[in-house]
Amino acid sequence: MPEFVETLYEWLSFLPQITKTNILEIIIIAFLIYEFMVWIKNTRAWTLLRGILVIVAFAAAAWALRLYTILWIMQNVAFVATTALIIIFQPELRRALEQLGSRNLLTDFLPFEAMKETDSRFTEETLNELVRASTELAKARTGALMVIERETPLQDIERTGINIDGVVTSQLLINIFEHNTPLHDGAVVIRGNRVAAATCYLPLSDNTSISKELGTRHRAAVGISEVTDSLTIVVSEETGRISLAEGGLLTRVSDPDTLRKALTVNLQAEEQPSRRFRIWKGRQKDEEDADA
Repeated sequence: MPEFVETLYEWLSFLPQITKTNILEIIIIAFLIYEFMVWIKNTRAWTLLRGILVIVAFAAAAWALRLYTILWIMQNVAFVATTALIIIFQPELRRALEQLGSRNLLTDFLPFEAMKETDSRFTEETLNELVRASTELAKARTGALMVIERETPLQDIERTGINIDGVVTSQLLINIFEHNTPLHDGAVVIRGNRVAAATCYLPLSDNTSISKELGTRHRAAVGISEVTDSLTIVVSEETGRISLAEGGLLTRVSDPDTLRKALTVNLQAEEQPSRRFRIWKGRQKDEEDADA
């Protein structure tokens, strides 16, 4: 036993001595990496990052298989690719710097802020209110565009509109899209059981296979479904038809029951846990608590 302890002591003697400064540096670096990952996750940069990871994996496979020509090409385009990434991420980088400058660092680290519970689960009542609102809007031939957030955050879309933060009800949605009202133009973003924002601008789809009979509202619904995993309900002002846009595809809904079934399949079992894991603010939530 003493020999084992002596061997262990000799092995530990080769390790560098950890000082208080080293511990502080580890904490700071871990915090910065965490904040960077949260920023990536809460923006559309997450989708771009996954594309970059695919390229890195391809480069690793080329190196392992000794595909030197491909590696040479990738090395020569690396500088151009770096410049392109800066241009692609420019809106996200600018927004991150703006948020950093407007952040109150004291309240970010100290638990002064009370814990705020938010109902982010998509409930059966919310589903019924959406179906009721869509049906009433279709009967009145009132155009509507309702984007339901899923895993991909829609903060970028939300910032283009006006903050609402109201519980999803058919009356609220009908009033928003009523003609000649300040909020009727644009889309609403629905997060969980709440209408997050209205009059939001959506990216238009460049898909040439979309029927020419469909207007800008339908093209916008397809456009947002192409760049996010959102589910969008669109009501035609000209025909009163209801359609669902998901994954770049537009599907017409014939009746309220069909719409309810489609929403149930896509949203009933979906969970939307908090995207910020702030232990120091007492907001830690695990999936077991969310399912309770």
